[in-house]
Amino acid sequence: MRALVVEDDAKIASFVVRGLKQAGYAVDHAPDGETGLALAECTGYDVAIVDVMLPGLDGLSVVRRLRAARRQVPVLFLSAKSAVEDRVRGLDSGADDYLTKPFAFSELLARVQALIRRATHAPDATRITSGDVSLDLVTREVTSAGRTVELQPREFSLLAFLLRHAGHPVSKTKILEHVWDYSFDPQTNVVDVVMHRLRAKIDPDHTRIETLRGVGYVFRPHA
Repeated sequence: MRALVVEDDAKIASFVVRGLKQAGYAVDHAPDGETGLALAECTGYDVAIVDVMLPGLDGLSVVRRLRAARRQVPVLFLSAKSAVEDRVRGLDSGADDYLTKPFAFSELLARVQALIRRATHAPDATRITSGDVSLDLVTREVTSAGRTVELQPREFSLLAFLLRHAGHPVSKTKILEHVWDYSFDPQTNVVDVVMHRLRAKIDPDHTRIETLRGVGYVFRPHA
């Protein structure tokens, strides 16, 4: 899953970005509203975490412009302002949730997962299951055909992306966008390398993860 963090406070931004990456998200950071808006307009994010008080273009304006452009990325506002009218103003601008500072990262992550669950109509924000493969976003536990599988962080993120799109082909470019950071060279073979490791652990006979030449990959769930 790919997240955008628009936050001008370096310490808060580092805290949020680091936590999201540890939770398996690919994350882009923008230090101001103009940069955040530009990234959100050209990249398909699964969620955006936006500070209200930003230099230049403020967070409210960023979200209003995104909604005017029909960009429906779920948005969580961060703000030091906790008054009811401030929260109402934030939600009225088009945001989906509002979290006041200071905050616990566990609460931020839970809210992010809830936003993604609503956007994707998933029944459980913390667990993804397809066939006999199941993945828990909180405990990081992965099971395949009833056995526990140990995955490295990038393997975990790749599997989560494949499971969310089970039955639908996904290109290498789309995988790079949502599993790796924005700066990755699209010509890299990193997807093939990590896919090879993932297959060795959950799909040694290549019956779950199918390679579609010229297209990408598709996860075929087992019963």
